[in-house]
Amino acid sequence: MSGLPEAELIHDWNLEEGTPRPARASVELDDETLRDGLQSSSVRTPAISTKLEVLHLLAEIGVEAADIGLPGAGAHVERDVLRLALEVAEQRLPIRINCAARTLEADIRPIAAISQRAGIAIEVACFLGSSPIRQYAEGWDLEHMARLVREAVAFATREGLPVMFVTEDTTRARPADLRRLYLEAVGAGARRVCIADTVGHATPRGARAVVRFVRGLVDASGAGVGVDWHGHNDRGLALANSIAAIEAGADRIHATVLGVGERVGNCALDQLLVNLELLGWSRRDLGPLGRLARLVSEATGVPIPDGYPVLGRDAFRTQTGVHAAAIAKARAKGDTWLADRVYSGVPAALVGRRQEVEIGPMSGQANVLHWLARHGLEPAPGLVAAILHAAKSAAATLDDEAVREVCRRCGVDPGSGGQPAPHHGDP
Repeated sequence: MSGLPEAELIHDWNLEEGTPRPARASVELDDETLRDGLQSSSVRTPAISTKLEVLHLLAEIGVEAADIGLPGAGAHVERDVLRLALEVAEQRLPIRINCAARTLEADIRPIAAISQRAGIAIEVACFLGSSPIRQYAEGWDLEHMARLVREAVAFATREGLPVMFVTEDTTRARPADLRRLYLEAVGAGARRVCIADTVGHATPRGARAVVRFVRGLVDASGAGVGVDWHGHNDRGLALANSIAAIEAGADRIHATVLGVGERVGNCALDQLLVNLELLGWSRRDLGPLGRLARLVSEATGVPIPDGYPVLGRDAFRTQTGVHAAAIAKARAKGDTWLADRVYSGVPAALVGRRQEVEIGPMSGQANVLHWLARHGLEPAPGLVAAILHAAKSAAATLDDEAVREVCRRCGVDPGSGGQPAPHHGDP
């Protein structure tokens, strides 16, 4: 940490309108990677061994809950859900599990059977479309929908399963319809309700409004019901909407690793975890986050773009001379805290990474000096000039081997701490 107080080094405009706080004392996370994440048309379904590893890493990070599948989709899903539930039970993983289901007994029965075999409670996340456009397309009326909710929630409750009732397309639904459906669910025994921005329609203003409405509704019931937020990223607002939902009173936020999911995906769990940490709303171990993201990427075939926030290859790399000079000056002060923040809104150390200064067309002398120092080489004037010339002539950032080749041409062996390169025929 720098010798100066952080507040003297960083003026945080995020706090200008008052310190942001979650409306509830604590905020939990529900990972949807193994359910909603696998609904993307572009993903490969991971092997069960990978799913087990994902579950272990989520527990290690401190994610409180995970949706492990929709058993009603078929025997292949039912088989994997059972294996995952047994792993949680046998390994005593500190993570609660839930399964998606339509508001039908046929979807809930396999969850009850798996819960019995594994010997642990599995929350039923039973969902039903709620918006007028969905009602019109399906040919539903509100009485029919209310009956489905009552019967499904009551059945799951009789089976001894905790229930989260999910209204699909909540962010385009009428307040009166939501009131009716949520109160039917709570009256039948639901312990949680979930607001689903199923088509990514909401803006942060809309997310806050609907969460406040639902929060007030269930709190007035006196049933102690939790409120979840499940957001999609069709307008690129899933992360912002999740933060807005927390500010408005959501207890639990759903997200997926790398934001994988239906159409363009969900709120990215990794980005949400980092933001909660930076806001001071969460204290979880983010060290395994990179491993988790790479595992999901490799298993699903979804690449991590170079420019992806925090976990992308370029997240903490710079070739820009001004940036490199500032980082070098911070390091010269012997201040790793300062060097990790002077040109970075996210400290690389938070996720087990470091700031990387590289050499490219936009670089200056500081970049070259940093590279030479990192490789134990003396910054001879001719060598520095030659490397800069090569960088300015290149179309992209030089990799280490390209810089080493310049060193060799200048008679410096980059593998010997800066000693002259041996001539051909030398012993």
